[in-house]
Amino acid sequence: MKKMIIALALFVAGLSAEAQLKTPQSSPKTTINQVVGLTDVEITYSRPSAKGRVVFGNLIPFGKVWRTGANENTIVSFSDDVVIDGKTLKKGKYSLYTIPKIESWDVIFYKTTDNWGNPEEWKEENVVLKTSVKPETLNKSVETFTIGVSGLDNNYAFLEMYWENSYAAVKFEVPTQQKTTANIEKVLAGPSAGDYFSAAQFLFQSNGDANKALAHVNKALDMSKEKPFWYNRLKSLIQAKLGDKKGAVETAKASLAAAEIAKNQDYVKMNKDSIAEWSKS
Repeated sequence: MKKMIIALALFVAGLSAEAQLKTPQSSPKTTINQVVGLTDVEITYSRPSAKGRVVFGNLIPFGKVWRTGANENTIVSFSDDVVIDGKTLKKGKYSLYTIPKIESWDVIFYKTTDNWGNPEEWKEENVVLKTSVKPETLNKSVETFTIGVSGLDNNYAFLEMYWENSYAAVKFEVPTQQKTTANIEKVLAGPSAGDYFSAAQFLFQSNGDANKALAHVNKALDMSKEKPFWYNRLKSLIQAKLGDKKGAVETAKASLAAAEIAKNQDYVKMNKDSIAEWSKS
């Protein structure tokens, strides 16, 4: 029995050592991040190499859906809506598929991203956007499949793919003009209620000027139609810090009432505890 236990332990230890063994990947995984204008673009993919093989028309058959890389899905994400070939692609993550052909490449942004390579069942309803681009022939062979974001402009860039002697690129437009205009208008309009609240919160939490904190939170409340319960909660704490316990109780009651409507039990309890404490003074 003892020998069996020892043998089993050695077997398990062998499996553990085997599981810890690391070897180089034949198609290394990589992630690239690029800001285009004000839009974040991220691409994660695995990079196969030709290794003496004919790629397009052989390793990658013409006219067939290709995972556009190796292993797991190649995933492209955009932090904003982008426009490709006049069509809007909503912000989010997509699997990138292509159908290479001699005269053109179909480039497909696919909804599901948890496929290993091509989906077991290709569903057209998962095709979020499809466009066609004309490939170019390179004068130098590229050994390892490469995706990049280049041709950067404030308003657009190109999603580029290189392998063997082939190059294909998809232009995508980003909403830099709209976002910048909106930011300008927001800044020129002056601080928002949230800005005043954040300023008051910082001053209170950092033991700054409590009178300034009170002025800021009052401004935030004046600018807010609904008078958020967390705004009044902060105001009550500032009032209590300044020694105005009566005013703090009245403000806490307003915060309590709003928190009860919102069913936020944390704020309900905090306000009830504070009202009880400050009412003793």
